[in-house]
Amino acid sequence: MIGDYNVPAREVPLGGLRQLTVHRTLPSRGLPTIGPWCFVDHFGPTTATMTVLPHPHTGLQTVTWPITGRIRHRDSLGSDVVLEPGELNLMTSGDGVSHSEFSVVDDGPADMHGIQLWVALPDAARLGPAAFEHHPDLPRVVGQGWQATVLVGEFAGERSKATLFSPAIGAEVRLQPGSHRLPVSPAFEHGILAVDADLTVEGERVEHRSLRYLAPGRESVEVHADQSTIIMLLGGEPFEEELVMWWNFIGRTHEDVAQAREDWQAQAARFGHVDGHDGAIIPAPPMPDLRLRPRRRQM
Repeated sequence: MIGDYNVPAREVPLGGLRQLTVHRTLPSRGLPTIGPWCFVDHFGPTTATMTVLPHPHTGLQTVTWPITGRIRHRDSLGSDVVLEPGELNLMTSGDGVSHSEFSVVDDGPADMHGIQLWVALPDAARLGPAAFEHHPDLPRVVGQGWQATVLVGEFAGERSKATLFSPAIGAEVRLQPGSHRLPVSPAFEHGILAVDADLTVEGERVEHRSLRYLAPGRESVEVHADQSTIIMLLGGEPFEEELVMWWNFIGRTHEDVAQAREDWQAQAARFGHVDGHDGAIIPAPPMPDLRLRPRRRQM
């Protein structure tokens, strides 16, 4: 079992159609997952707009959490929702789904800040039907010097109604200056993302945008903030299934991913159609020359 350590963020220029640079902490080299969480992108604050044309997913759930800015979500299930700060979009890909995301800009430049996360689906659910959930009212809990919004799972006695297929927790926690002890499950491993400022986790400094990995076995975690700040708390039981991740697809083998890419390029029925884009899509990049292999822990 690996011990606690920091995961620095790396800049990923999405550019072109998306016109955004994100700060990615998961997956990282040697750490493909924290519980079932397999992807953490932190975008903004920025005035760049989000213009993501229809694109596919398999084997995962997308969790979209805007801190500022509004995002219009459309998908192949017929969903058409404007997501506001403090609300949650949860899309389950199952064996295939497609969707688009665009900034909603009224007047002046866009103001975008938020977190995009993926949850890996276990074998029992990854080939199932696609689904979409919009949760405008999420449970909130107030502690001494902190308040939390529970996106998924259960935290401090409050449980989200969002559908999960593996034991996990995802919560935005807003801290006042000072030291705070947050309750966590000893069966879970956790990650704490420093969303908008440096902080200290269990005595270790965590730079802004970085993530602190915490091994299972603790019932609480001490977090110190020098100023009012936001953190994202992610956790879950260690995910034991092997994952082959490439582009927007998660499978178990190279063949799973190659087939998904071929189907997307052919606009196969498994991915449906997203209305409102006149047939425009994001094409899949070429498959790599090497055979894709499962991501494994190396720390």
